[in-house]
Amino acid sequence: MTTLNEFIDEQLKDPVFKKKYDAMEPEFTVMQAMIDARKERGMTQKELAEITGISQADISRLERGTGNPSLKTLQRVAQALKMSLKIEFVPVHGPRSGRV
Repeated sequence: MTTLNEFIDEQLKDPVFKKKYDAMEPEFTVMQAMIDARKERGMTQKELAEITGISQADISRLERGTGNPSLKTLQRVAQALKMSLKIEFVPVHGPRSGRV
């Protein structure tokens, strides 16, 4: 039986899949950072919801990556987790596709 990680590793050999997977990396990073910060503070989703005023269902959606949070929402979550929110633009490595 193949594990999920083995399956993903195999799929990443396909350039089309890899491009789409890589495009989701920032979303995965935000989701995991939120989960890690909440757990490090020993908080449940329900407790985070109570502090932020965001419903527990919406907290769950954010952690699963099915929500589309505004910056204001992310700031509320960060504040509740005693963290600051940092968003930055970083150079992309590889061939340039031209100016926007």
